[in-house]
Amino acid sequence: MTVRAFFQAAKVEGFQSPYDTIHLKILYPAQMLRRKVQTNRDLAVDLEKAPFPVVIFFNGINCDAQQYQWLAVKLAERGLVVILFNWIAETIPGIISLTPGVDFEKGKPTIYRTVPTASALPALLAKVEQLQSEGILAGMLDLQRIILGGHSAGGRVAIENADPDFFPQVAASFGYGSHTMGTLLLGYEAGTILPLPDSLPLLLIGGTCDGVIANNSDRYGITPGNATTPVIRTFQEAITGGRNDSYLVLLDGANHFSIVEQLDSTLDTPLLDFPATQPQESFRLLMGEIISLFIDTYVRHQPEASQSLEQLLNTANPLIKSFERK
Repeated sequence: MTVRAFFQAAKVEGFQSPYDTIHLKILYPAQMLRRKVQTNRDLAVDLEKAPFPVVIFFNGINCDAQQYQWLAVKLAERGLVVILFNWIAETIPGIISLTPGVDFEKGKPTIYRTVPTASALPALLAKVEQLQSEGILAGMLDLQRIILGGHSAGGRVAIENADPDFFPQVAASFGYGSHTMGTLLLGYEAGTILPLPDSLPLLLIGGTCDGVIANNSDRYGITPGNATTPVIRTFQEAITGGRNDSYLVLLDGANHFSIVEQLDSTLDTPLLDFPATQPQESFRLLMGEIISLFIDTYVRHQPEASQSLEQLLNTANPLIKSFERK
């Protein structure tokens, strides 16, 4: 299976120009044609696995969507449509950044869990509906099987908005380097873990060398230096579980940016990270397989994927520190 992509744009309500436009890259499974083609319009969609579930991936703050294309390609090769996006906006007064669309006001103690915190998601879901009605993917999307995934702050957006009460078309979520600790600046007490919807399959992945999480501990009033405690506590305290479809996987030696390709060293955040102890490509290959099998198991309901996921996580692997399921 080959993968092709095209671009779209969407307006976000409530934001002023020029910070009201999201730019999307949509990757899809395409047929391999023998003849030479000139444009994507000549590349028919591979219908073998249609209708396609849709993955919406939320980047970390100041992480370009292109840095996650490796994962998008892997998922599209397995028969998924994947949406990456870039949105430059003023999410914090006076600070312009690449944002996953996190609404910090909606995360305050008196508001959290009463409304969505994902300011970009309504526009992205509206675009998915448009893609279903016109263009090369028309009629080929499964609008009731949408997966939210992301990295860092984008992963938090994904896991805390995977709520059927807000977005009934969402079927599962995953996040890397993400947790739900409440910041002191928003009015939370030190060490507070915010609850998650806890109604859909969930995959949390963290790295034992995540320096960004470790070095931001003061924001949450916890002891600095621990790279995995917020992720572990999120899994333990933010969800009840009981369906055996929620996973916590800790990667031994992975850092905050093990999920990205071609790290941007001109920005500040990478300076906070610890060095990874193994090649980043090895972590990406493993993450890609875990995420793919998780989706195949709990969204596409493939029995063979469930067996492969269990085997992958239970077989001794030097890159897997530990995993839990509940």
